[in-house]
Amino acid sequence: MTGVDNRQLSPSAGSRARHRGALARFWVNRLNGATAAGVLIARAGGARLRTGPDRLLLAEGYRWSFPTGGAFTVGDVVISRYDLDRLSRRHPRVLRHEERHSRQWMALGPLFLPLYLLAMAWSWLRTGDRAAACWFEVSAGLADGGYRRLPTRPFGHALRELAHLTPLTRPHRRGPRRHR
Repeated sequence: MTGVDNRQLSPSAGSRARHRGALARFWVNRLNGATAAGVLIARAGGARLRTGPDRLLLAEGYRWSFPTGGAFTVGDVVISRYDLDRLSRRHPRVLRHEERHSRQWMALGPLFLPLYLLAMAWSWLRTGDRAAACWFEVSAGLADGGYRRLPTRPFGHALRELAHLTPLTRPHRRGPRRHR
């Protein structure tokens, strides 16, 4: 007796656990409506759907300009303007990153989107970048998603930059009024 649990050494034990996790994510994201929303967004944006690894759906050829980025995930649907096989060759862990977002959708359901937007705003305030300090991106693996960690900046700097972006603080130029 060596004292080693052979189940830990078996590659099939790890793959079974991964399969069970993917299956749970698959069903929860269908029940919470996230995957249906992802399919609708992908189709509305003109993307072609195909099956991917770990029960993900891959939507390629998305034509809308928002959101930006190489890929984004809604439920179990990874949506991209690009061919995801090519994108994966450039960023080999991008589907792993997007699968982690899929698990975030599983945990949060419809709350994912507003919480993600808040976290993205926080990241921009802290670093000047929407992803570098976004909890969702950090937890999905910044490097896996093609992002990099950035240093934080003082709030004063962020608030001054925000003031320059806000239409209320810009000088208002009015042309001559037309009378009818």
